[in-house]
Amino acid sequence: MKKEHILIARPKTNEQLIALKAFMEALKIKFETAETNAYDPAFVEKLLESRRQAEEGKTTRVKKENLKEFLGI
Repeated sequence: MKKEHILIARPKTNEQLIALKAFMEALKIKFETAETNAYDPAFVEKLLESRRQAEEGKTTRVKKENLKEFLGI
């Protein structure tokens, strides 16, 4: 039984994508393309909000010796 090899490429630009497709087609290699969103938009918004809060100084600092108490452990 012949093994199938799978390669995963992650082009960062549209030019890279076009070049990879042209290369694969020129060598008559079958390929598939799929678009993905790496992160849930709600998660990204939470991260951006946390960044904004940190930039505005809205943070809480906890000393190492008080960490368990802060976390309720």
